[in-house]
Amino acid sequence: MNGLVASGTELVREKLDLEVDGAALNIATISRKGDLVPIVFFHGFGSTKEAYDAPGCRETFRSDVYKRTIPFLVKTAEAVLQRKGAQKYHLIGHSVGGLTSLMPARQNHSNVLSFVNIEGNLTSEDCLLSRQIFTHARDDSESFFKEFIERTRRSPGFSSALYATSLQYKVLYGRFVDNCDLMTMFSPLPFPRMFMYGERNRWSYLGRLEENGVELAKIPLCGHFPMYLNPVEKWRRISGIL
Repeated sequence: MNGLVASGTELVREKLDLEVDGAALNIATISRKGDLVPIVFFHGFGSTKEAYDAPGCRETFRSDVYKRTIPFLVKTAEAVLQRKGAQKYHLIGHSVGGLTSLMPARQNHSNVLSFVNIEGNLTSEDCLLSRQIFTHARDDSESFFKEFIERTRRSPGFSSALYATSLQYKVLYGRFVDNCDLMTMFSPLPFPRMFMYGERNRWSYLGRLEENGVELAKIPLCGHFPMYLNPVEKWRRISGIL
């Protein structure tokens, strides 16, 4: 959890021992203390911590390597928030992290002050990973993952090659599963909402989001990864909703 405090405040790294659905977790977190409402940032598939590493990513250990469904990630997020004592917070989620953070935003909306969804999965057209599970199916997850890395490395999308370089070091193999009506869940949330996207991605549902009062934040010179190509503009737009 990242407090909105002076830049000189020291970041604190901490490991949390948790149990979720019978799986032992050792969650790697990073945070800093402050007097303002914290920001909780959920990273996407193959990324690493802005608040904590999700199960199967980077420094977080889990005893059951195959437990990585969306409901499991959601329960893990709720356990981390509870352990950290976060009662009110701003939510930010990127890609699969946008999907994961959508669930606590909906279920615990009285605790959430704002929600920024960065290229988060809302329909089948934007599911970078789950779509490929079906279009490039393999019998074992290791083969699928190696081929996914290679496809991503060769992709013409902005920052795709950079993203692919460290995937094998950040992710343990597994599959994400979800079949909820995510658009219907996101649009009516009762607090300020922003959907951030790279200008190269022209999602068909942007008009529908805007009609439902969601602020759209188009980040220039970006695709799926504004944190790599235009982080200054990304954080400038986020600061406007906090």
